Amino acid sequence: MQKIGFDNQKYLSLQSKHIRERIAQFGGKLYLEFGGKLFDDFHASRVLPGFAPDSKLQMLLQLKDEAEVVIAINASDIEKNKVRGDLGITYDLDVLRLIDAFRAVGLYVGSVVLTRYESQSSALQFAQKLESLGIKVYRHYSIPGYPYNTEKIVSEDGYGRNDYIETERQLVIVTAPGPGSGKMAACMSQLYHENKRGVKAGYAKFETFPIWNMPLGHPVNLAYEAATADLNDVNMIDPFHLEAYGETAVNYNRDVEVFPVVDAMFKKIYGSSPYKSPTDMGVNMVGNCIVDDGAVRQASKQEIIRRYFDALCERKENAIDSTAVGKIELLMQKADISVADRAVVAAANAKADLTGAPAAAIELPDGKILTGKTSPLLGAGSAVILNALKALAGIDDKVELISPSVIRPVQHLKVGYLGNHNPRLHVEEISIALSISAAGSKRAAAALEQLGNLKGLEAHSSVILSSADKRTFKKLGVNITCDPRYQVKKLYHAK
Repeated sequence: MQKIGFDNQKYLSLQSKHIRERIAQFGGKLYLEFGGKLFDDFHASRVLPGFAPDSKLQMLLQLKDEAEVVIAINASDIEKNKVRGDLGITYDLDVLRLIDAFRAVGLYVGSVVLTRYESQSSALQFAQKLESLGIKVYRHYSIPGYPYNTEKIVSEDGYGRNDYIETERQLVIVTAPGPGSGKMAACMSQLYHENKRGVKAGYAKFETFPIWNMPLGHPVNLAYEAATADLNDVNMIDPFHLEAYGETAVNYNRDVEVFPVVDAMFKKIYGSSPYKSPTDMGVNMVGNCIVDDGAVRQASKQEIIRRYFDALCERKENAIDSTAVGKIELLMQKADISVADRAVVAAANAKADLTGAPAAAIELPDGKILTGKTSPLLGAGSAVILNALKALAGIDDKVELISPSVIRPVQHLKVGYLGNHNPRLHVEEISIALSISAAGSKRAAAALEQLGNLKGLEAHSSVILSSADKRTFKKLGVNITCDPRYQVKKLYHAK
């Protein structure tokens, strides 16, 4: 069983308190640039055992009476139909998803701002759609010379052209569907307009990673670099913080590079800057809530290896180039780890070599590793899930949980009517078949009850899984990785 390394309750209390203090520092109005995922932050929960995936959301709910949300989206991303890789939906659709999600938990969404707006036709249509739904829309324009021409930016021809976003509450959370959406620029534009109106307001940044008060080479910070290897983010010592305070703090290259510009903007807007370093701008308290450094180190090392396999598969699928793979290999050297440190990898490949077909392995909470093989009825992923459920329920491995008479009609449906070429049942399909069997079998019912206990388990496939199986493993909370090879040699591999 994985050790707890993070105090989630302490985090909720300490983080909300710190944000309130930052609001007070600026006289009662704060624009908070919110990076990372507000919902389902599974990266944080994997590298910080004990961190709940919705911790940041729960923290904000403690401030909900004081807060409103502004969602920023780059108009160019709408025009390009940019897609969130983790969800498979476009950024504009994700804005609608975020609005629904915020509203569902009682957070007030004030408006949406289209950044880098240049009257793109798709962006205009999206704005009209939002307005028809009763959502306020504001437009912020591209500024020539941004972000370095501060004379132009902090002027009536720069930020002055942007719409002023009307806000009602003292904490304005500026979030976005993904990176490059213009969150910081939206915040700084608001400071310019607020100052013109005589309103005292401030800016702060909330990013969970890298953790500023943990060592640069700590595995939890290396895991962040692995997660962003395709974005070319690099953790580094904050030189401004070191010079100002004589203290070492960790930040990342983009914030360090842009800080002189932000500093200059503050000075042009207010006459002075409240911050001496990019680390000063942050409000992240995660590093203060780690209670077992050893547990966090071990969890982070496993995350780096998982990211390595993900990158290998993405390169095989031509989704990324070799640069990200090479970067993660260097991070593995820094962390002194290799694929041999992920026990399920060797187990899955040994089973594949033995059977001459794709195989999978899963590690149970007690450290026992089970395998699953490909058969005429089941794919290896489905087989290993069934084997794990039987073990967790205390059912003998030889017991047949699902009769072939239940599986074969499903196969006939897939191939005969739905146009599938692969008759074997995917993980989701076998889960449905198990639920059907549970109606007449106590053993199947007992196995079905164990589905929730798969969460957090480690698994590996000797081949790249179908997107359907990947999604189901993710829904079940199983940390699945794959070897970068396809099950069959074909030019086209269905997602």
